Amino acid sequence: MSDSTIRVRPKTQTRGEDTRRRILEAALEIFAAQGYEGASTRALAERAGVNLPAIQYYFGSKEGLYRAVIGDIIGQTETHMAPLAPQVRAAVADKETQPENLLELLCAMLETFVSLVTSGPQIASKRLLFARAEVEHTPGLDALHENGMEQIFDPCRDLVGRLLGKPTDDPEIVLRTMALIGQVVVFCHNSALQTLNMPELNEATVQTIRALIREQTQSIVRPLIQANLSGVKSV
Repeated sequence: MSDSTIRVRPKTQTRGEDTRRRILEAALEIFAAQGYEGASTRALAERAGVNLPAIQYYFGSKEGLYRAVIGDIIGQTETHMAPLAPQVRAAVADKETQPENLLELLCAMLETFVSLVTSGPQIASKRLLFARAEVEHTPGLDALHENGMEQIFDPCRDLVGRLLGKPTDDPEIVLRTMALIGQVVVFCHNSALQTLNMPELNEATVQTIRALIREQTQSIVRPLIQANLSGVKSV
């Protein structure tokens, strides 16, 4: 077989993947709208257009399906944030990296996070699912938190620590990182749409949010950089 030969997946494999994807997308909508406890396997199957045994076949149980939905979202987050991860690690590890370069990476991290939480397929359902998970302490909540720490909080904290010349476990660094990320977190909730009187965030509004967060982050961090370089205690 030559290298140019096109490999075609078996139709049964393709159908299985399509069915699994359809169940995941339907489950996201149902779990978001009804909560983990409120969602029945029958409703999940009906929304996906499959029979009840299909859920057990692909996911084992309702909890297995819920965890798979969470895992799918985590995978999307990792894919979205992945391009910046090696850049941040390299910049933080290099003692010669200039503060402006570190600040640029911090802004890029926050802007990328904005895109993650404001756009993409089923974004409204994802936001509602996150809110319910927090209130209901659903299966997979710990995995969501761990992913958020690993993909977003930890890289931002590493950058802030370098910019201020303090260890990443310093309470000031942790608090400042939380405050900076909090600029984005407010848009993780559907209540932001009510405040803006918008059914959904359009591209122009998302770009405005990205620009504002960059501007605010620079305004907050640049004086702290200067204070650090001057040896002035920031707080």
